[in-house]
Amino acid sequence: MTLPGVRRPAVRGRARRWSQELVLGFRFGALGGRESWMRNVLTAVGVGLGVALLLIAASLPQIMSERDQRTNNRLPHAFLLSEPARPTATSVVTADISTEFRSETVTGEVLRADGDRPKLPPGVDALPRPGEMVVSPALERLLGSPEGEPLAERLGRHISGTIGPAGLLDPGELLFYAGSDTLSADVEGFRTDGFGYTGEGFDSGSVDPVLTVLATLITVVLLVPVAVFIATALRCGGDRRDRRLAALRLVGADIRAVRRIAAGEALFASLLGLVTGFAFFALARLFAGSVRIWGLSAFPSDVVPVPWLAALIAGAVPTVSVLLTLFALRSVVIEPLGVVRGSRTRPRRLWWRLLMPATGVAVLLLADPIQRKAGSEQTYPVPLAVGAILVLLGVTALFPWLVGAVVGRLRGGPLPWQLAVRALQLRSGTATRSVSGIMVAVSGAIALQMVFAGMHEDFKRVTGVHPAWGLMDVTLTNAAAKPVEPMARALRETRGVSDVLPMVTSSARPPSLPPTGDEPPPSASLTVADCPVLRKLARIRSCEDGDTFVVHSSDSWGNDWVRRTARKGEEIVVDSRHGPPPDSVPEGGFRWTLPEDSPTVTARRDFAGWEYDGIYATPGALDPGRLRHSAARAVVTLDESVPDAEDRVRNTAARLDPVAHIWSIHTPERDRKYASIHTGLLAGATGTMVLIAATMVITQIEQLRERRRLLSTLLAFGTRRSTLAWSQLWQTALPVVLGTAVATAGGLVLGAVMLRLIAKPLPDWRLFLPVAGTGTMVILLVTLVSLPTLWRMTRTDGLRTE
Repeated sequence: MTLPGVRRPAVRGRARRWSQELVLGFRFGALGGRESWMRNVLTAVGVGLGVALLLIAASLPQIMSERDQRTNNRLPHAFLLSEPARPTATSVVTADISTEFRSETVTGEVLRADGDRPKLPPGVDALPRPGEMVVSPALERLLGSPEGEPLAERLGRHISGTIGPAGLLDPGELLFYAGSDTLSADVEGFRTDGFGYTGEGFDSGSVDPVLTVLATLITVVLLVPVAVFIATALRCGGDRRDRRLAALRLVGADIRAVRRIAAGEALFASLLGLVTGFAFFALARLFAGSVRIWGLSAFPSDVVPVPWLAALIAGAVPTVSVLLTLFALRSVVIEPLGVVRGSRTRPRRLWWRLLMPATGVAVLLLADPIQRKAGSEQTYPVPLAVGAILVLLGVTALFPWLVGAVVGRLRGGPLPWQLAVRALQLRSGTATRSVSGIMVAVSGAIALQMVFAGMHEDFKRVTGVHPAWGLMDVTLTNAAAKPVEPMARALRETRGVSDVLPMVTSSARPPSLPPTGDEPPPSASLTVADCPVLRKLARIRSCEDGDTFVVHSSDSWGNDWVRRTARKGEEIVVDSRHGPPPDSVPEGGFRWTLPEDSPTVTARRDFAGWEYDGIYATPGALDPGRLRHSAARAVVTLDESVPDAEDRVRNTAARLDPVAHIWSIHTPERDRKYASIHTGLLAGATGTMVLIAATMVITQIEQLRERRRLLSTLLAFGTRRSTLAWSQLWQTALPVVLGTAVATAGGLVLGAVMLRLIAKPLPDWRLFLPVAGTGTMVILLVTLVSLPTLWRMTRTDGLRTE
């Protein structure tokens, strides 16, 4: 029987002894001499790079939150209100005049004050006067450079100030506010009584489920290799540590105490790496505003990791280091006279290595029928992330077993090959650890390439017309004040323009048709243009000046509105500004009779892929000069051999109307959401590859340090350095080939399951070749980088011992 209170002193004594052993290991790590500090520095650099990347990833929610808040702060109130604001002493009329310059988006707003105390956008100290503008620092630098001269000509205003950080989404944003004294809230712009959205419930739009799948897969692919990378860096110097711990057994320490001392030493290295990682993160944070990745940057003040994620990283790294140390020592018998390993290596079990990826595939397969059965468009990222992580970690777990199974059966061959095979037979774990990170990255990249290739048809919009018939669309919102003929003439005179197709667009409504319930009254678009233009928009066989047409598209709902509006032989109201009350003519509109002999035709897809139904009329049938609330539109064909032809068209349109709307559409046009994700994938994958290459260099150098005495002995017995170099190359190349095979299989399986999840076809299976080749080249390059260290380690002074 144990008396109360007897075990408590024993527990306290055990805890005190354990803490003393951890502190002793800590001291070994800190005061172990030059070689110990070299190992600690290598480990700290490897762990620090991984921690820094994890902290950057943990900062993304804060970066996006601050970016969304900055976006809301400069939203005009009228953008979110159902009724326009009334003129007051503080109200402002605004219009969007954003443009593009050499693939860069330049965001712009033109402002006109209604009174003497106008509300100002964030970051702006004073409203610019007519002919002036305030610009962001990045735009000011661009306008002041020689390459920005065409854009400066287009904007054509004097810079009167600089926008502060409070009004910018990021330091590299190209933004300007221009002043005006002629901007009208009735035609070009709208009136607002202030800037900034502070309410709740603003919905920026639903997220495409396919985008959710892509974002989840990209996050997993980029972060899982980092975790493997940190685990690899923490295993540096294991053999040297084992020999030192054997000396502790010699002076009386038992096996449990030795393992706790080893855990304390690993804890010191991990904490040093953790501090290094925070230092790397703090340094990288300072350059957040000067580095643009994915077309975005961030203010250093916004790059702050989420507190609970930072705490999780800070706690996970030391914990993982201790667990990995105990895991590495589980098969090592540390005796007083040295490290004793069994003559026969314990075979690696295969069943759990196959169970892990099989479970991941099962999770992903079960996610698809459940979502389809529910009929929901929402995709939950948690099961997707869990399934993808299990598949990728399964690749990592299966890789060492495959290497051990293959090299254990290899016999004979040239001397460098025999040296490499024997080294892998004795120590395949170290080689597989150094390659596993890059293999996980390759496997994930193959899956992503398959998903992107499967969605190839979603990346582009097939327009169904020849790309030569239009590459740009220029629209002036007030055709009455700015007729289409001068616009077409100015565009034709612009260098780089080969053809211009002008037209005037307006609207038509029934004269007396009250709305039904909440449904608005029907309406149809009205297009006035010459016959050559109309033939481009609809399938018209015969056309002469004075003809009219009723045009239907493939949209049944829009065709119903056309049928209810375009009643042949009856009056309709055209050019209406507002919805018509019963038996009245809307503001600015007039009655016009649609000829009874107007043929009904089918719309063609225009250069942007759209079909324009409604009423078509030639100038002889309807004078465009009568349309007061219309838009002048021109479709411009560019001569792509002329440099900066697109920018020249934008400059011409800006001279015609500063608030002209311009679209530049290419055939086929890639969807911007998918294109931006693909760009981010390339940037992230590049960073991950560089990170893993860095840890591979560290691991290679540590392996050579551990084998310095053996390499020097071989050199002393007459082995040539070239033989050792070829042996080092084969020792790296063999795991690379096997790892590439495993990574390819895992990537193909994960990609196929993901494609089934989003119901996309399976692409060409040969997509893995470029990615696998890239991973192989990275590893071979690391081997070449380590050769100078090999030369330095194979000197005769490596035989010295104490």
